[in-house]
Order: sequence, then C-alpha cells, then structure tokens
Amino acid sequence: MLRIQIITIIANILFILYISRLIVKGKLREEYAIVWIICTVFLMVFSFWTDGLELLRKVTGVVVAANLVFTGFIFAILIYLLHLSVVASKLYNDNKKLGQEIALLKEEFNKHLESKK
Repeated sequence: MLRIQIITIIANILFILYISRLIVKGKLREEYAIVWIICTVFLMVFSFWTDGLELLRKVTGVVVAANLVFTGFIFAILIYLLHLSVVASKLYNDNKKLGQEIALLKEEFNKHLESKK
C-alpha cells in the first residue's frame, strides 16, 4: 500500500469522525452530513481501489485522472451550493412571513389593550 493511500484513508476516517462529532453535538444536521459522508466514502473507495479511477478515466475519455476527480467534485459542490441556496431562500421566506404575522398580532394586541382602557 502506498504512503498516499494510507494518508488518504486516515484523513477520511478522521473526517468521518469529525462529522460524527458535529452531529452528536448538534452543530450539523443529519441531512447535511449525508452529503459529506457520501463524498468521504467515495474518496475512501478510490483510496483502496487505485485502478478504479484509471478505469473511470478511460470510460469517460478524460486524459488525466486528476481532472476527472476535480471535475466531479466541482460539479458536486455546485449542486450542493444550489441546494443550500434553496434552503436559505425558503428560510428567508419563512422568516419574512413569521415577522409579518408577529407584526399583525402585535397590532391586534395593542388595539385590544386600547379598547380596554
């Protein structure tokens, strides 16, 4: 086993442990951790199976295997960022609606207090 394989496997294990710790502490939700765990497992598979990346390179027609890895992960990151943008937009709309509802309730409450005086 090559030194880079050992380093990659150890780094992947440490990363999965770190993700697990973030989940346990409540700092990372499970639905977001799944993406990181899948990416880490993907890297772990190619850490053990070194010929697999070369096989994928030949199947896809990419000249250099490293370009295949970078392209794949850049594409995955873009999809993940799009997902996070959708989640942030939904949260923004929910907060806006909640603020409007609170303002209406506050106005109704103040009218009710004035009518009691």
